[in-house]
Amino acid sequence: MTIDLTGLRVLVTGGSRGIGRALALGLGQAGARVAVHCRNRIEEAREVASVCAPGSVALEADLGSVVDCARLFDETIAALGGLDVLVNNAAISLEMPLEMDDEAWETAFDRSIAVNLRSVEFLSRRAVRHFCGPSSAGDPGAGAGGGTGGGATIGGPSAAPRGGRLIHISSRAGFRGDTPDYMTYAATKAGMIALSRSIARGFGKQGVKSFVIAPGFVRTDMAQEFIDVYGENHVKFDLALDRLTEPTDIAPMVVLLASGLADHATGCAIDINAGSYVR
Repeated sequence: MTIDLTGLRVLVTGGSRGIGRALALGLGQAGARVAVHCRNRIEEAREVASVCAPGSVALEADLGSVVDCARLFDETIAALGGLDVLVNNAAISLEMPLEMDDEAWETAFDRSIAVNLRSVEFLSRRAVRHFCGPSSAGDPGAGAGGGTGGGATIGGPSAAPRGGRLIHISSRAGFRGDTPDYMTYAATKAGMIALSRSIARGFGKQGVKSFVIAPGFVRTDMAQEFIDVYGENHVKFDLALDRLTEPTDIAPMVVLLASGLADHATGCAIDINAGSYVR
């Protein structure tokens, strides 16, 4: 099956490396115009944008700042002329051992919540408001009727909502928990799951669909930090498959969800964890 995302406009947070890079490339190579977000790796983000569909851009923002989140969303709308799909991928994973002193814990906790959950809800709220607005002749048609581009509804006083899709990259940790040093990370990922389900249930009739992808360990720089502490055997021990998941193993599912071909799965969480956690 070939999926054509020509005409779709997508924001991918954390798109300069790791999972986000693979998602941005997969979406862009399927024809979507992608706003590739990064915190400070703007050259890497530009490289990714350069091989996505024409009109793709790289944007820089600190998701720990609400002001930066607002600017990122506004710059995305301005650069792409609108938005059809938001991919909340960016996250941090800070080691926070039980013996950590209170001040250091508070700083790490606040930063984790700000980046992993507050920014996700903020950007999602902005996206939902945009998706619930009336469609117009310039919209590519990702709205209530679904589809993979084309067929926009003409705007006007009685125009249907333009609709759109949110795809949240959570974690198996949001379901099963994590090691004691990463309790806060697991809590933020669980919050993302509840947020997605609330959006799916609350705004579906306005054409808004919301999905969760829940990976296990994926071969990224962030996972490598964990491997350096606990060892690769710890990471691979409970896999049902013979290799660690790669970022490119996640991209095809995100492209499918972005396409509108799986809209009746709205509200779901899809496990991509090499069989290491089965619900």
